[in-house]
Amino acid sequence: MNRIVVSGYYGSKNAGDEAMLAAMIEVLSELDPQVNITVISADPEDTRKRHGVRAVSWLSLREIVGALRSADLLISGGGSLLQNVTSGRSLYYYLGVIWLAERLGVPVMLYAQGIGPVCGGIARGLMRRIAGNVSLITVRDHGSYEEIDNLGIKKPPVLVTADPVLAIHPVDLSIGRGILKKAKADGAKPVIGVSVREWRGWEHYKRVIAEAADRVAEELDARIVFFPMQVPEDVRTAETIAARMKRKATVLTDEFTTGELLSLVGNFDLLLAVRLHALIFAGVMGVPMVGVSYDPKIDRFLSSIGETAAGDLEHVAVDDILARIREKWEGRAEFKKKNAELLSDLRGLAARNAELALEFIEKHKKKQ
Repeated sequence: MNRIVVSGYYGSKNAGDEAMLAAMIEVLSELDPQVNITVISADPEDTRKRHGVRAVSWLSLREIVGALRSADLLISGGGSLLQNVTSGRSLYYYLGVIWLAERLGVPVMLYAQGIGPVCGGIARGLMRRIAGNVSLITVRDHGSYEEIDNLGIKKPPVLVTADPVLAIHPVDLSIGRGILKKAKADGAKPVIGVSVREWRGWEHYKRVIAEAADRVAEELDARIVFFPMQVPEDVRTAETIAARMKRKATVLTDEFTTGELLSLVGNFDLLLAVRLHALIFAGVMGVPMVGVSYDPKIDRFLSSIGETAAGDLEHVAVDDILARIREKWEGRAEFKKKNAELLSDLRGLAARNAELALEFIEKHKKKQ
């Protein structure tokens, strides 16, 4: 039996990260039905119930060491764990888990990571020292590959794959229809989904998104539906924006599972999103998308599918969002065709992460 420990931002009710974990478990289990997965989680009980795997507390050194001692591999990822822009402390925690595994003689894989930015001499030095000693590195975009190179990490070889969520299978749309019906947001009108997040207390982008949503609703006679990727943070931001709108918008307040969110997004005619994995969900479900960037990971993902952001949160303008939405609306049929072809390739790259992990374990066991 192959035993894998997974370290990441899990158990904190962030839908994007939970989707990554769900996708990783799905692909690893398809490739190896007997695989034993233990997740280091902020809420082990929630992780056990949500994903059906073993889980230990991210604050319990004893539990983490116990899990690692019997592991064949530590997976660090996916997501943007190794950066210190959104949090100054998390980088050191995730590097600490990697260092602990290395000290215990457990091989480590950086799994579809979004690397950087990493700022400061101490942080960059630790990255070179600790991440440079892992056994396998895959990154989800070319920007992360360049960041690894800029950090001076020379081994092991780095492979560019894709975000784990891109390997997840599309889901039936009936669940999402039920969610919209319950919220009284169903019917014949087009539905524009909006995913937002709080960022540094800025107000400019909230005013811009409110005005853009109003004008889109008027031009397309559409319903505007805000949905959260992290509860309650995204709900509060959505409510703030919706309160500034002249037209009525629906703000969904429930916490949804990965499957529910995929189905919900699949029911949108178009998506406007600040959240990375809302954009990725749109890609998986074949929904035209317009992204607004707050972090290089947004730009990197959009670049990987031949897109660019409508702007960044600090400077984005109503007219820029509207121009991109009109473009997407007029070309939505062509988008669906191109997206299906592109996603086929990206799905293979995303699944390659799990293949590489299991191939490494088998090779490592043969050497022992």
